[in-house]
Amino acid sequence: MNLSYAIPFYSQNGTIHDLLTGVNFGAAHATILYVGSRGYQSLNQQLRQTFETIQLLQLWLGQEFATEFIESSLFYLSLGKDDFIDYFHSNSSRISPRFSGQNFTHILVNQMTNAIRNLYANDARKIVCAGILPLGCAPRMLSMNVDRRGCASEVNMLVSEYNTRLEEKIVALNAELSGAHIIFCDVYRAIMEFVNNPQNYGVKDVHNACCGLGRHHGMTGCLSTDMACNQSSSYVWWDLYNPTPAVNSLLANSAWSGDPLAAICRPITVQELVSSSV
Repeated sequence: MNLSYAIPFYSQNGTIHDLLTGVNFGAAHATILYVGSRGYQSLNQQLRQTFETIQLLQLWLGQEFATEFIESSLFYLSLGKDDFIDYFHSNSSRISPRFSGQNFTHILVNQMTNAIRNLYANDARKIVCAGILPLGCAPRMLSMNVDRRGCASEVNMLVSEYNTRLEEKIVALNAELSGAHIIFCDVYRAIMEFVNNPQNYGVKDVHNACCGLGRHHGMTGCLSTDMACNQSSSYVWWDLYNPTPAVNSLLANSAWSGDPLAAICRPITVQELVSSSV
C-alpha cells in the first residue's frame, strides 16, 4: 500500500498527524478473551483504544469528515492464536477447564463477530479478519509428543472449526450490514500449502523452528537471534508458533493480490478491498 508502518497506540501523542497515518493497536500475546493478570491485552481493550482514536478524529476533523475518513480506512483484525495456545496448554490456562472445544470456538467466534459489529457501528466499513494458522503443525505442538509424526490433528481440527465458523459469520455480516466490505483471510490454508508442498516455495524444513532449542527447536523459544538458523527463508517456522519472514511475505502477497496463492482472502483480495467504494 506504500504506507509507512502504523505507529503503536501508546506512542502516538494525540495529534491529528499521527492519527491520519494509521495506528497499530496490536500487542504481543493479544487475546480475544481476557485471561486475568498475565499481562495480555484483550480484544476489548484494543476496541476501547480504537474508539478513543475515533473520538479524537471526530474532535479534530468534525463529524462529517471523520465519518468519511473512517469509512475509507482499513481495519485489520488478527487475534485468537494466543487464546488457542492457552487452551491447549491447560496447565497454565484459566480458560480450558471451563469450556469444551466446540463451546470454546463458539465463544471466540461470537466475540469476534461482536467486535466487527461494534466497529461497523462506529463507521468502519472495510474490515480484514485473519483466521488462525494451523497450530497443530507448529514446532511447539510437535515437540510435546515424542511419538507423534506430522501435525497434531486434534489441534488443527479445532482451529479449523473456528476458522470455518468465523468465515460463515463474516459472509452473513456482509449480507446484513449495509455498505460493509468484510473479508476473511485463510491463513490456515496458506500455511498448510507451504507445509504440504514446500518444494514449490523454496522451503526445505516444515517441522523445525529456525530459532529455538529442544525437539523441533520447539521446547524453548527464540531467546536471541544468535540461536537462529543460517537461512530462515528455507523454514516455514521462525519460532514456537510463528512463521518466518519469508513465509509471512508470501502470506502478505497472497492476501494483497492473490499471488502466489489465489483466494486466500475471500470474497475479494485486500487490494480490491482498498480500492472499493463505500
